[in-house]
Amino acid sequence: MSNLLIAISGVFTLYNILAILGGTIAGIIIGALPGLSSVMGLSILLPMTFTMEGLGGIMMLLGVFCGSIYGGSISAILINTPGTSASAATALDGYPMATKRNEPGRALGIATFASTFGGLFSCAALVIFSPLLAKVALQFSAPEYFALALFGISIITSISSKSIIKGLIGGVFGLLLGCIGIDKLTGVERFTFDSVYLMGGISYIPLLIGLFAFAQGLLNIEDAYGQVFQKINVKIKKSFPTKEDRKRIYPTVLRSSIIGTIIGAIPGTGGDIASWVCYNEARRWSKHKEEFGNGSPEGIAASESGNNAISGGALVPLLSLGIPGDAGTAVMLGSLMMLGIAPGPLLFTEHTTTVYMLFIGLFLANVFMGLLGFLGIKQFTKVLNVSNKILIPIIFTFCIVGSFSINNSINDVFFMMISGIIGYFLLKLDFSIPPIILGLILGSMAESNFRRSLVLSGGSFATFFERPISAIFILLALISLFSPLITSFWKKQKSKKKMCETAE
Repeated sequence: MSNLLIAISGVFTLYNILAILGGTIAGIIIGALPGLSSVMGLSILLPMTFTMEGLGGIMMLLGVFCGSIYGGSISAILINTPGTSASAATALDGYPMATKRNEPGRALGIATFASTFGGLFSCAALVIFSPLLAKVALQFSAPEYFALALFGISIITSISSKSIIKGLIGGVFGLLLGCIGIDKLTGVERFTFDSVYLMGGISYIPLLIGLFAFAQGLLNIEDAYGQVFQKINVKIKKSFPTKEDRKRIYPTVLRSSIIGTIIGAIPGTGGDIASWVCYNEARRWSKHKEEFGNGSPEGIAASESGNNAISGGALVPLLSLGIPGDAGTAVMLGSLMMLGIAPGPLLFTEHTTTVYMLFIGLFLANVFMGLLGFLGIKQFTKVLNVSNKILIPIIFTFCIVGSFSINNSINDVFFMMISGIIGYFLLKLDFSIPPIILGLILGSMAESNFRRSLVLSGGSFATFFERPISAIFILLALISLFSPLITSFWKKQKSKKKMCETAE
C-alpha cells in the first residue's frame, strides 16, 4: 500500500502531468498525419527522455503511445487516409459517416469514446494480469529464459504478413547485429572489423531511430509535393456520442476491448490485427449488418476500441516477461533499459513503485486522450494541412539531434543515417522492420541463457526438455514458427485444387 501511495505522489507532480499531457498531444498529432506512425514518433522522441527527470521520459512515451493510435482515426474519418495502419478499418465506416451522412463530429465522437474505453479497459487488464504472470516468471532460470527468448524470436513469422521468408531474413539479420561486439563470456571480439565504435555492440537507440524514423522520412520525400488537404470545420458540440449511440455501441466496445487486449498481449501482434479482427466480429454480431461500409457506428467503435486496447495488452509481456508486445513497446523497452530498469519478473519485486507509476501513467494518458479528443478535435484537424515539405526537414532534424544527444557522439549520427538508408531500401523491397528489432533484442538474451544453461547442465541439451515451463515454450516456439508456413502451403494447395476443378 505504501508503494502505491508513493507512486501516486510521484506521478501527480506538475512535471510528470505535463510530460504525459505533452506526450499525448504529440502522439495525436503524429498519428493524425498520414505517413507517420506511433513507432516513428516514439523513436524520434526517445532521446529526449534521457535528459528528463525521473520517469518523466517514460511517462511522455506512454502519452505518445496512446495518443498516436487514436490520432490515426482523425485522418481516417475526415480524408479516408488512415494516419496509422491500425486505423485502416476505421475508414470503412468513419469516412462514409463524415461525408455521405455529413456527420464528421458524430464519427469523431464515437471514435474518441471507443478509443478511450478500449484504452482504459486494457489498462485495468494490465494491472490485474501482469503481476500474476510475473509471479509465474519468478520461477524461471536460464533454460526457461532461453525458451522464452526462442518463443519471442519465433513470432517473427507472424509479424511478417507480406512475406514469411523476408521476415525470417530480417530476423536473422537482427540476430547477427546482436552478435557484434565483445563476447560477454569469453571477451573475444566478434564482427567488429577493428572498429572501436563496434566493440561495445550495436547502439540500440540510433538503430531504432534510423530504421523507423529516418527510413520513413526518406520514403516520405517521394510524396513531398503531394496533396495538401482542405480544411474541415467540426462542430465540437456534436462530437460526444448521443445516448442512443452509446447504448448501441456499448456491447461492441466491450467485446472489442476484450479482444484487443488479448491480441495486444500476444507478442508480435499489433493494432492493425486487432482492429480488423474486432471489425469482423462486430459485423458478425451486429443486427444492422447492412450499415457496415456505409457509416455504421458499430464499425467505427469496434475498430477504435480494439486497436486502442492493445496499449495495455502489449505492456503485459513487456513488464512481466521482458518481451516487447510490438514495435512500440520495443522502443519503450529501450527507454527503461537506459534508465537502468530491466523489465521482467524481478521488476515487480525490485521496482514495485516504478510499476505502479507506469500503471497510473498509462491510465492518465488514456484519460487525457479522451479529454483532448472531445475538446480539441477542431484544433487537431488543422494538422492535416501540414505539407510533407515542412514535415520532412523537422523529422530529419529530430533524428540527427536525437542520435547525437545520447552519447554526444557524431558516430551515432553516422550509424543512424546508415541504418536509415538500409531501412529505406528494406522498406522499398517490402521487408518488415520489426523482425530486425526483435532479433536484435532477443538474440543476446537467447544466446547468453543458452550458453549458461549448457554450462550449468554440463553440456546436456536435455535440460531444456526436462523442465516443464521450458519444454512448453519450446513447443509453442515450434508451433509459432511453422504454423504460418503450414497454413500458407495448405492455402496454396487448396487454391491449386480449385483451379483444377474449374478447368475440368
